[in-house]
Parts: sequence; structure tokens; C-alpha cells
Amino acid sequence: MVPTMTTMLSVSNLSKVYEGGFQALRNVNLDIRRGEIFALLGPNGAGKTTLISIICGLVNASSGKVTVGGHDIVGDYRAARGLIGLVPQELTTEAFETPIKAVAFTRGLFGKPPNPAHIEKVLRSLSLWDKRNNRILTLSGGMKRRLLIAKALSHEPRILFLDEPTAGVDVELRRDMWALVRGLQKDGVTVILTTHYIEEAEEMADRIGVINKGEIVLVEDKAELMHKLGKKQLTVHLHAPIAQVPPALAAYALELAPDGATLTYTYDAERKHPGIAELLGGLNAAGIAFKDVNTTQSSLEDIFVSLVKK
Repeated sequence: MVPTMTTMLSVSNLSKVYEGGFQALRNVNLDIRRGEIFALLGPNGAGKTTLISIICGLVNASSGKVTVGGHDIVGDYRAARGLIGLVPQELTTEAFETPIKAVAFTRGLFGKPPNPAHIEKVLRSLSLWDKRNNRILTLSGGMKRRLLIAKALSHEPRILFLDEPTAGVDVELRRDMWALVRGLQKDGVTVILTTHYIEEAEEMADRIGVINKGEIVLVEDKAELMHKLGKKQLTVHLHAPIAQVPPALAAYALELAPDGATLTYTYDAERKHPGIAELLGGLNAAGIAFKDVNTTQSSLEDIFVSLVKK
């Protein structure tokens, strides 16, 4: 659950046009609540990384305004940036440094006083404590990914950006990472993630935003999005194959499998009376016997693909 409805990040009329005329963002408006997990979904080139880079001060916007915790990212850059932790896609680490020194150094870059207890807590939470004095070049790819997260958490940020955090990592790290994210949320940290693993957004996020061609297509509570746009399918497994759907059942727009052994009925999940009883009665009246029925509901991935196509 989201602890409070206070806005932590506000993006207003944000646009970005690169040299050469490519428009990466077009009048983006977005408010992120304090303490929520927000998933930003979009195909490659949709503008996800550009948006995050502007918020984090890595890229300049062409127009528009962004505030973080009430601080303007241009006019009050230091205060705004101090509230943000960023875990980038790329594994960029200091090969000959050790994890404990790298995390402590990053904390110092933000003007925070030394805090060995916090550094230890972060490294332990990411299973890096045993490797704290090893050179970074000796760590596995998964360990280096954990180290990026540790560095992003070094200065106790109130917003954590995870840009494709689990791309190419093992299942164990992915599980550990989400346990960490849930723990951060309990502490009131706002987590914003971009991901290609839509099942992660479906499992983790409180709200979901979809960006396509530089524009925000939709922002919705996850449950509400699933409810409004989800489709259900009823699959009827027949006792014996049929050659065609009886004309009397044409109104249901049934899909007959190529082998003639199953019928599929698609309907809106929010309909109070989807007509299933009438359909099954119609099958009986047509002399079509069935041995089993089952229902499935569209996933967030189905909804996402549908939105981007539109």
C-alpha cells in the first residue's frame, strides 16, 4: 500500500528535442506519490531513459519543469539531486576499488558525513558484505549489479530510480532485489522502475505508466488498469470436433480452434452478465457436448501491447 498521497516527483510539460530534430519527449506530465512503486513501461526508444536522465540531472530538458520533493531540479539542483538514487542500466564500476570504499566514496560525493553503520546495512542487504574488501574486477556480473544498487542507496535517497534493473541478471538476484525494494517502500522511499519484464511490473508496482513515442499514453493504478482493460476468455473443450460454429451462436463471435476441438469466447472482465450461461445453454441446444471449460484473464503484457498498438 502507498503510505501517503503526497507528491514526491512532479513533471510538468516536459519536452526534449535533441540536435538534429529528434523529439524524445513531448509535453510529459507526471506526478509520482511519496512511497509508491511506480513502473514506467514502454518499447525501446519510447523515451523512458531520457525522462529519467532529465530528472536525475544528466540531460537538460528543452522545456518544462521538474521538482523533486518540492525542489526544482535546475534552480535547486543540489537539494533535488541529493534526494535521488539512480541505478543505471550499464555496469560502470571502478575495477580496482573495493565495494566498501566505492559505496563510502559515493556517499561523500553527496556531501553526507561518514556513516559506516549505514554502509554496512546496505552491503549486507545486498549480500555484498562478505565481498566488501574484494576488488570490484573480481566480482561476478550479478555482484556488480548489486554494487550499483548499493552506491545508489549510499546517501539515503528518498527516490530510487531503477532503469532496467534486472536485465540479464539471475533469478536469485531478481528475487533479492524485489525484497529490497519492498523494504525500501516500507521506509517511505519512492521507487520508480523501467522494465522489459512486464511480470515484474505486474507483481511489484502500485501504479503503472505507459510511454510511447515520447508521450505518456496512460497512468493508472495497476488494479484499476487490469480491471478496465483486461479481457477474459472462456475456453470450451468439446467432446468431439466440429466443422464450424453453429449460426445460432454467431452473436458470441466464438473462435474455433483449427482442430475443431475447442471454442474460445472473449468478453470484457468488468461485464456483470457476460452471457456464459446462455452460451453453454446454446451449445447444448445445438447438440454440442463439452467435457471441460476454463477461463483465463489477460495479463498486463497483453494490455501493454494493446495500448502501444493503439
